[in-house]
Amino acid sequence: MNVLTNAAAAQHSSYLMELEDLYNAHNYHPLPVVLERGSGIEVWDVEGKRYYDFLSAYSAVNQGHCHPRIIGALTEQAQKLTLTSRAFYSNLLGIYAEYITGYFGFDRVLPMNTGVEGGETAIKLARRWGYDVKGIPTNQAKILFVEGNFWGRTLAAISSSTDSTSYKGYGPFMPNFEIIPYNDLPALERALQDPNVAGFMFEPIQGEAGVVVPDDDYIPGIRALCSKHRVLMIADEVQTGIARTGKRLCCDHYDVKPDILILGKALSGGVLPVSAVLSSDEVMLTIKPGEHGSTFGGNPLACAVAMEALRVVVDEDLSGNAERMGVIFRKRMTDLQAKRPDLITLVRGKGLLNAVVINDTEDSKTAWKICLQLAENGLLAKPTHGNIIRFAPPLVITEEQIHTCCDIIEKVVATF
Repeated sequence: MNVLTNAAAAQHSSYLMELEDLYNAHNYHPLPVVLERGSGIEVWDVEGKRYYDFLSAYSAVNQGHCHPRIIGALTEQAQKLTLTSRAFYSNLLGIYAEYITGYFGFDRVLPMNTGVEGGETAIKLARRWGYDVKGIPTNQAKILFVEGNFWGRTLAAISSSTDSTSYKGYGPFMPNFEIIPYNDLPALERALQDPNVAGFMFEPIQGEAGVVVPDDDYIPGIRALCSKHRVLMIADEVQTGIARTGKRLCCDHYDVKPDILILGKALSGGVLPVSAVLSSDEVMLTIKPGEHGSTFGGNPLACAVAMEALRVVVDEDLSGNAERMGVIFRKRMTDLQAKRPDLITLVRGKGLLNAVVINDTEDSKTAWKICLQLAENGLLAKPTHGNIIRFAPPLVITEEQIHTCCDIIEKVVATF
């Protein structure tokens, strides 16, 4: 088709999906829905059909689609100054740095753009701290990861992956990365006997793995072991942070503070790529000028948007709402499981990061077919690892809306 002469055709989902298939890399497998606009927890496709969004762009739009205050901050700043690079000071970076470090209780921030850049930055910081402060011999520093982790698809990220779809065909991989079981404190203690370990990076809840929630003693145990062995505790809260699990950070459920915190996604309310790494003076000041950076990291537009996005979380009590609505959602899903034990094996989650495990194998299409039927009925969710459906709506969802959405899920499951 000629794109320029098919304005009418361009309004139809089938044409737009065909266009993407023809000209875009085939690195995703989306549900067959073409979205055009969004507001709050709702999105509309190009034909005008409304859906409830239960994925939230993988928890990037915790504050809801196109939150008016965040969009207001974006448009106001976009008309003044968007980018200076770090070759110069800007009038907002210092204000933003003071705000976000105070907000989360850290000494310093290193601003980046994407979550995976945050992960890379945290690893660099841990290695540098390992050499300069802990005294690890040159090029011997190790970083520990856990099975089932997911923090992106750069070469470093896939070097720590246990998912063959991420790493197969892309080697060789980053050296001195060691992978241990998740939710296994004895395994961590054994790995920490190596004096060359500089950091341990983990997700407080494994999102992409299927919302895997660890035992209650796991995260406090990580803190105790990392402190004992002088290893940096690196919490990847790109998906679990910023009120998603019912607290400002998922680590807050356990009154635990990591040595390095990685944030992204909802840090901008889903408006533009903004990520951040927060840590102490001891860790952060090991990196000197010219040794790490980003042209767009800490740009004025990102600073204005991120501050407003974080203010919305507090002003609208999104942590509290996520906690309350999550309890309702899991109760409804647990009741549904009791009705359809042949189809639903497990319901798990925290706050508004939840998953339903379908009683099937990972290579089954059952979860995918359920998600297609959910979309037909006006609710968007997507499987992960084949047989797990993740449910994570924007945190602005109301009690009436959560029950309406649970009714849709129950209707689909009941008739499946």
